[in-house]
Parts: sequence; C-alpha cells; structure tokens
Amino acid sequence: MSDRNSATVAGTPPPDEQRRVEVAAEQAGHTSSESTLVRVLSSPAGRNLGLVIALVILIIVGIATAGDRFASTNNLLTILRLASVIGVVSIGMTFVITGGGIDLSVGAIVSLTYAWATTLATQTMAADTHWSVMVFVALAVGVACGLVNGLLIAYGRIAPFIATLAMLAAARGLAEIIAQRRTQIVTVRPFVDFFGASVVGVPVLVIIFALVSIGGWVLLNRTTFGRRTLAVGGNIEAARLAGINVRRHTALLYVLLGVACGIAAVMIVARTTTGSSTHGQLYELDAIAAVVIGGTLLTGGRGTIVGTVLGVLIFTTLTNVFTLNNLDTSNQAVAKGLIIVAAVLLQQRVSGRNSAP
Repeated sequence: MSDRNSATVAGTPPPDEQRRVEVAAEQAGHTSSESTLVRVLSSPAGRNLGLVIALVILIIVGIATAGDRFASTNNLLTILRLASVIGVVSIGMTFVITGGGIDLSVGAIVSLTYAWATTLATQTMAADTHWSVMVFVALAVGVACGLVNGLLIAYGRIAPFIATLAMLAAARGLAEIIAQRRTQIVTVRPFVDFFGASVVGVPVLVIIFALVSIGGWVLLNRTTFGRRTLAVGGNIEAARLAGINVRRHTALLYVLLGVACGIAAVMIVARTTTGSSTHGQLYELDAIAAVVIGGTLLTGGRGTIVGTVLGVLIFTTLTNVFTLNNLDTSNQAVAKGLIIVAAVLLQQRVSGRNSAP
C-alpha cells in the first residue's frame, strides 16, 4: 500500500488535501469576520456609532482650528438653534423617504407658511385675540400644502418628484405674491417673547426640536403608523396585500411633513422676528442630505430618527466650522456633496453585502 493510502487509512488526509482544508478554513474565517463587520455596520447601533464618531471628529477639528470661539457655550447654542429649524423639517422628511417617497417642495412650503403667518392681517388678528393664531395659520398652511402633495401622489398617481416639484414652484410664487416681495416685521411681542425665551438656559427652539425628535422616534418605532410606514416603503404590494390602505397612508405621510414645515416656519419667525418669501431656500436639499447621512434608505423601507438628528448636527457643525474659519461657502457645498456621495455609496455597499447569498 502506498504512503498516500497509508495516511488515509491512518485517518490523516494527504498533504495536498490537508492544505486545501486549511485554505478553506482561512477563507471561511475571513468571510465570517467580514460578515460580522458588515452586520455591525448595517445595524442601527453601528450606523449611529459611525455618525457619532464623525461628529466628534468635526468637534475636534473645530476646537483645533477655532479654539474658544468654537468651544464656547454661546457657539454651542448657536449650532443647536441653527440645527433646530432644518432638524424639524428633516424629521418629517424621514417619514416620507422611509415610506418610499420624496419631497422637493419643503423649502417652498416653509417659505409660504412663513410669509402667510406674518402678514399684516394675521398679525392684527393675533394681536386682537392671541398670538397662537400665528401658529395655527402656519400649521394650517403647512397641512394644506402637504395634503395637496399627498392627494396628487397617492390618488392622482403622479410621481412624487413631479408633484412636489410643481408644489415647489407654486408655493414659492404664492409666497412672493402674499409677501409682495417685502419683509414684514413681527410686532406681536408675546409670540416673540414665548418662542425666543430659554428654559434653564436652553432655548425654546432647541426644546421644540428635541420634542419633535422624541415624538418622531416614538411614532416611527413604537406605533402601528410607523410599522405601516416601513411596510409601505419596503414593499408596497406586500403592504397592500397585508390590508394597509397604501394610498391613505401615503397621503398622511405628506401631511405629516407639512406639519413639520409649519412648525419650522414658526421657529424661523421667532428667530428672525421678520416675515418674507426668501427663507427656506434649499431646505429640501439639506433635509434630504441629513436623512441620507443618518442612514435612512432613499429606496424606502428603513428609517432612523436618531440617525437623522445626528446627520443634521453633523451638517450644522460642519457649516459652523467653515464659518468660524472664514472659508468660502462654495467649499462648504463641495464638502457636503462629498459627504452625501460617500454616505450613499456606503449604503449601497452594505445593502449589497446583506443581500448577497
């Protein structure tokens, strides 16, 4: 009997076969560790950890380049105030994108609600009754715009891109007509005093953002509405077969975003104490960018409120660092664009690994 056969009889595989087994084991171990890394990165905790690390790096860069100007309490509050307005819009956008939609009109809706809530007629009514009239008008206009978008998309079967693009043009034009291309000074002092105040040193605007974020997280993760949103965005046909009224739910998602735009408009009025049709420019891009950076899939079916909040803080901190270092706004736009592309590529890579056999 040959040595090869003797080794086989003795229970020891031949050298070449043993080597193949070792190589296969090494590849399996490598694949296993890589799969573990992918699973960690694709998990909510892993995605949020990456965003926290990116935010910490930005903070370190800000301290290193701007020193005490960046690290001061006043600057921290400035960052939070700036993040609050676009943050509220981004929370609403998270629901729409998670549900498989998109909205390009949020900036124009904010502008329209902002202009309408500060007209002379609205302010006169608020002065004669209560300042909450201005809040009601802003929310009503936001809801109306969101409802129009929702009906056109859900029942009119118009593509979200086209429907919201039309709303962008119409709302912006209507805002200019209402404001007559002039800036209206807010004279309702109780309104300004309430929203411009601070509670234990924390601005009311920041508190509103925190409350909206908490409410959004609960709505998305702990309610039937949130589960239906994930189902509609993940597979619209499966959601329909499961008994979900897809059209109604889609319309409600855009109404919810309209409410967020109304809240954001109130916050801008309180911060600037003026009213015009010029605010809200490019809010749609900033909101979509924050949502994508946060880990919400553009294709729908997965959304994260915590990630959106971190995405908003990352972009706002980045803008603050650039401003303190007197860097051109064009460089800010380039940096934001690179971050968005990197986030989308990472999403595609992780999603592809997860779907691979």
